[in-house]
Amino acid sequence: MRKHGLKSDRGSYRKRITNQRGFTLLELLIAMVMTGVLVSAGYGVYINQHKGWLIQEQITTMQQNARVGMHEMETRIRMAGYNLPGGFDPIYAKNTNPDTITVLFQNEFNCEAPLEHAMPQPSAELRCDGHDVSCFKENTWAYIYDPVADTGEFFYITQVQVSSSNIQHNTTALSRCYPLGSTVTYIDMFKFYIDKSDTNHPNLMEKMVGQTPVVYAENIEDLQFRYSLASGVFVDVPPAASIVREVLISLTARTDRKDLQFVGQYRRRSLTSDVKVRNLGL
Repeated sequence: MRKHGLKSDRGSYRKRITNQRGFTLLELLIAMVMTGVLVSAGYGVYINQHKGWLIQEQITTMQQNARVGMHEMETRIRMAGYNLPGGFDPIYAKNTNPDTITVLFQNEFNCEAPLEHAMPQPSAELRCDGHDVSCFKENTWAYIYDPVADTGEFFYITQVQVSSSNIQHNTTALSRCYPLGSTVTYIDMFKFYIDKSDTNHPNLMEKMVGQTPVVYAENIEDLQFRYSLASGVFVDVPPAASIVREVLISLTARTDRKDLQFVGQYRRRSLTSDVKVRNLGL
């Protein structure tokens, strides 16, 4: 009986060993291959999604740049000629392909003061006795206008003496002596053009009077203007700014980098806008 029981125990032990023997080498290789396939597929999906996200991010940035640049030009062009004294036109147009435009108008704060004394020499202070000059600020560019001669010029304010109503321009003398009745005011001047000095990153530039040009919108590669005249004719450069009634703007933006999935080219977006110049021809 004991021998029979011993044999039974050995058989049961062998069966347990056989049942717990694990995976064969072939099974492990198959599992590794299948795991590799799944990981590769997942990684491929991730890479494609990441590329798509990067492309979409560039497209979004491009569209934002285009909209920001267009909005700024629309706002400035719409104001062209507002309360502008003589001495210059409200719009200066250049068909430079990409085009250039410069617009001028009186500052929205309507800060101005007349001279109560003629200037004895071009470097003399501007005496506006009895008038409030507190709206003028030091280290800013202002404009002086002679209504009799219908001319004027920009100058740099170095000091404002509110108590005595005097305005100083010590760093630069004016081109001539301005008479009694000339007016000092603020004139905004904005110039828009495309800077292509870096061919990989053309930019929409904005320049204000007396200041260094700044990048207003990046990766703007083209800018075109057309001008609708009072006669209904459209021209590239108006013969006189006073007969301009509408400015047609066409702006083209592009992505920061080329898209290899897009035939190795930049993706582009173009915006157009028609701006009525409400202050001309009134």
